[in-house]
Amino acid sequence: MATTSDLAPGRATKTPNRARAAASKPREDQLEDQITQLQTDLKAIAATLAKLSSEKVNEATDTAKGELRHMQRQGQHVIDDVQEQAGEIEQQLKDTIREKPLTAVASAIGIGYILALLSRR
Repeated sequence: MATTSDLAPGRATKTPNRARAAASKPREDQLEDQITQLQTDLKAIAATLAKLSSEKVNEATDTAKGELRHMQRQGQHVIDDVQEQAGEIEQQLKDTIREKPLTAVASAIGIGYILALLSRR
C-alpha cells in the first residue's frame, strides 16, 4: 500500500513545518509574555524615576526656601546695623552742632561754596 508521502510528496515536507510552527508558537507566546513583562517593568521604573525626581525637586525647593529665609534674616540684620550706625552718626552731628554752632555754620558755608564751584564746571 502506498503511504501518504508517496502519493503526495509535498505533504510530507509540510508536516514537519507545521510541527515546527506548533513548537515555535509557545516560544512566540513566551516572547510576547516577556515583552509584556519588560514593558510593565519599564513603566514601573519610569514611575519610580518620576517619583524620585519629584522628591529631589521638592527637596531642592525646600533647601532653596530655607536659604532664602536665612539670607533675608542676614540682610535684615545688616540693615538694622546700618540704621543703628546712621542714627549714632546723626546723634554725634547734632551734639557737635549744639556744642559749636558757629563752627558748624562756617563748615556748612564752606561745603556749600566748594559744591557751587564744582557744579559750575
